Amino acid sequence: MKKFIYLLLLVVSWPSFAARQFDIEVILFKRNINPEQVNESWPDAQKPIDLRGTIAFSDTEHLAAKGVRVLPPSQYQLNNEYAKLKNHAGFTPLAHIAWRQGDKSRGAAPRIHLTAGKDFSDRYFEDGSSRDAVTAQANQDFSTTTPSEEGGIVVTTDNGTANTGINNINESAIKNSLFELDGKLQVYVQHYLFVEADLDLREPGRREVIVGTEPLEIDTLGNEGNVQVGHLQEVKKRVEVEEFLKDFRFKQTRRMKSSETHYLDHPLMGMIIQVRRVGA
Repeated sequence: MKKFIYLLLLVVSWPSFAARQFDIEVILFKRNINPEQVNESWPDAQKPIDLRGTIAFSDTEHLAAKGVRVLPPSQYQLNNEYAKLKNHAGFTPLAHIAWRQGDKSRGAAPRIHLTAGKDFSDRYFEDGSSRDAVTAQANQDFSTTTPSEEGGIVVTTDNGTANTGINNINESAIKNSLFELDGKLQVYVQHYLFVEADLDLREPGRREVIVGTEPLEIDTLGNEGNVQVGHLQEVKKRVEVEEFLKDFRFKQTRRMKSSETHYLDHPLMGMIIQVRRVGA
């Protein structure tokens, strides 16, 4: 009889030993505001996000191999929140997605690569520089070239070195897409539920660049064989303003509880996330 009771208790408690499943729903949006109007200091250059080991959200085959199933819109539960953002003049939704995954630790949970919004690769290079500006500069350099002794063309650059052509653009940069939103998300369990977001929002803007300096004016005064230096002129930087695609980093970690809706804020964007335990 005791064996039967123990067996019955084991059967009843068996679901608690089974791996939990979670449905994760995410909305990503940007604020319709000029970054220059925000009282923040933004670096012109960001260290690229490390995307090693991530899986693209569109790669359902590799996601399935990691125990991830993309959910259809019919299973979304944050549609009202999405509609409010879409109908608000101050926000632009960029992505609304959902997926199901297992109860995994930080080391085992899938890291999902997300891209959304406009593709700026036809206007900018990977380093953020404008294609039109590079082309204009190349044409200007080409117009000042002179024939070499071998009959070829030598392009003299600002630093006095020579190039054998004007198309020194990394071809791989042309093939890479530059989406308005690009980065990674990971949801994992470590006693509690956690979400880690590491995203870049790209916005066209302008930046100042130093294109040269004014030379020093030095007068040499000879006096009984001695050389004196006088009338030193202050070096002045020559600055130009150029069009530039700038990255604004969104990097946050949040502890959560299942079925709670969390809002992760940023001066230029935001994320709404809800993690629901399947069968709860």
